[in-house]
Amino acid sequence: MQNLHQRRYWVFDLDGTLTRPVHDFDHIRRELGLAADVDILATLAALGEPRRSQSFARLDVLEREYALCSQPAEGLQRLFDWLSARDCCFGILTRNRRELALLSLEAIGVAAHFDPAFVLGRDDAAPKPDPGGLHALLDAWRIAPQEALMVGDFRYDLEAGRNAGLLTVHVDRRTDRNWPELTDLRVHSLTELQAYLELAAPAPDSAPLAT
Repeated sequence: MQNLHQRRYWVFDLDGTLTRPVHDFDHIRRELGLAADVDILATLAALGEPRRSQSFARLDVLEREYALCSQPAEGLQRLFDWLSARDCCFGILTRNRRELALLSLEAIGVAAHFDPAFVLGRDDAAPKPDPGGLHALLDAWRIAPQEALMVGDFRYDLEAGRNAGLLTVHVDRRTDRNWPELTDLRVHSLTELQAYLELAAPAPDSAPLAT
């Protein structure tokens, strides 16, 4: 697995990856008067004014409600404690606005692990699957793609990671959502991801036994 445990720079999707899935995208589409299964951001961006601005304003209201009721995904705190003990750096790349992403991180109790400069939303970079946000984080950290990985629960996350040359981790319990051509590691939860890392890596302060 390409030394997954040795990579110090971790970029996460937010909703459904670090949080329990709460977004009802079908409801959002209905509220915005959109057809089923369309890409919400791309469809709104293509609208004419004033409907585009009105629709994005309504989307902000809906997403704020979801952000405020965010709950941590299974295993979130233990995974971040484990990674922090190994001096890892964290970023967020989300299709939400940065302000709302920061609210979600506060709600799930991991905001202290993130420098807000490394939390990128749709106003900071082109939405995933565009890799621009990942390139921006790599530039800010002054690292090569081979030093980082992208963790997410949807195809857009994995496509963005692939397009930027990062290792990709798909976290999802749903068996009907599989993109093996885009995925380096598939796990059902953050708990399973941490277990995988613990098996692959020695304890941070471990030393060989004397003989």
